Amino acid sequence: MATAFKPAQKPSLPHCAPQARWRLLASGLAASLLVACGGGTQTSSTAGAAAADGRARALATRAGSATDIPASRSEAARFLTHATFGPNTADIDSLMVLGYGAWIDRQFTLPATSHRSYWEARDATIRAADPNSSGGQDQVWESFWKQAATGEDQLRLRVAYALSQVFVISALDGNVGNQPRAMAAWLDMLGAQAFGSYRTTLENVALHPLMGFYLSHIRNQKADTATGRIPDQNFARESMQLFSVGVLKLNPDGTPQLVDGAVVETYGPADVAGLSHVFTGFSFACSAQNSSCFFNGITGGVGDPDRYFKPMMAYPAFHSTQAKSFLGVTIPAQTTADPAASLRVALDTLAAHPNVGPFLGQQLIQRLVTSNPSTAYVRDVAAVFDNNGAGVRGDLKAVVRAILLHPEARFSFNRAGKVREPVLRLSAFLRALPHASDTGFWRVGNTDNAATSLGQTPLRAPSVFNFYRPGYVAPGSVTSAAGLVAPEMQLLNETSVSGWVNY
Repeated sequence: MATAFKPAQKPSLPHCAPQARWRLLASGLAASLLVACGGGTQTSSTAGAAAADGRARALATRAGSATDIPASRSEAARFLTHATFGPNTADIDSLMVLGYGAWIDRQFTLPATSHRSYWEARDATIRAADPNSSGGQDQVWESFWKQAATGEDQLRLRVAYALSQVFVISALDGNVGNQPRAMAAWLDMLGAQAFGSYRTTLENVALHPLMGFYLSHIRNQKADTATGRIPDQNFARESMQLFSVGVLKLNPDGTPQLVDGAVVETYGPADVAGLSHVFTGFSFACSAQNSSCFFNGITGGVGDPDRYFKPMMAYPAFHSTQAKSFLGVTIPAQTTADPAASLRVALDTLAAHPNVGPFLGQQLIQRLVTSNPSTAYVRDVAAVFDNNGAGVRGDLKAVVRAILLHPEARFSFNRAGKVREPVLRLSAFLRALPHASDTGFWRVGNTDNAATSLGQTPLRAPSVFNFYRPGYVAPGSVTSAAGLVAPEMQLLNETSVSGWVNY
């Protein structure tokens, strides 16, 4: 099926055309919605891909004199493909009047949508109709799709969805899936952090009980030499590998650092072991710090009803007091266990690492704009992560603005665009050809099955590595021959393509 998406066909696709053109292309949506907007033809060789970095730098000069108002409705629609769940006529009209900067500023001011409030209201209605029933995962997806299709705070919602694919939890894990109210709260947390501080986001992720269950550091205990117990290392590993520094040391432009021609690993087993001692002694929010609260979240038969989404609290009795060394930092041995102090040093260390800007920046560029950003694009975004212009590091609002307004996003570029993943393909369809829900509940439901629906459901990734790898190369494809990656194509096969058409 790779030939159906080869780059040479891209110019014939609707480059985020306005709604009228979407209608003309409705019969071809099964194919056209696969490809997000870019511009220009794809390079057909690795040499051409390398030359593209020079073109990106040239475009930066052009951007300096460009008007903030889109040059055409098609250009406006391309921007909205990056910044929303899909362009529609109303948003194109608004953008043509406001311009890029003012549109983004307005989105920054819109209040966050509460998925948990929606879930709780639906749960109450379901229980009133049948006392033996309650809300479940379906109501989380109802809220997701309602907001994706109709929500005003599109930029926040889209960035939160991107973050959900970096900081992954999955309802395929029963401990997560059995707490749909907390899943809705997780989406709210990501929405609240979409324009906030990376350091705060990392802390909220680390202390969220659903992440605690998914990566098994809730109720994590200090080492016990008598029994041979060591702290669980799962979250310690993934907090570095996936959430902050990555596996290889990077240059500011995202390319691997080389020493004597060889790549350099960011961390090793000793760093994982040392960091794992930090993430001990955290468990449910509870009214006491006793063993019953630590293991069960209940004391005296009473537990906090919000304990599955309130930040985990520290239990000193279960926290390691030994020295903790990782990433060149050592937390000295503690006379009295101080989990909060250990956590603060660990998260400060991760957030300050020079890898975070290029590592996180490239992933967000891939999720919002293009699968193959140039090194210049990554470098520019990483620089904004390091300093938002006011001396602040990790300002995600500034990072999002830098990603969306970069010349490589705004102008035609011969490596621009990306394959739309199934969720964004459907949301683009719902918004371009405006849909409504007869019930008002947006009952899209579970869309896991690739043969009969999307082969992708929000918050149901197969692993902590998301639905696809950032560096995935489709075997035998023109993309592969050009030395480019196409992450979303990891979801494409004969079954999923035919399943999408039928769906």
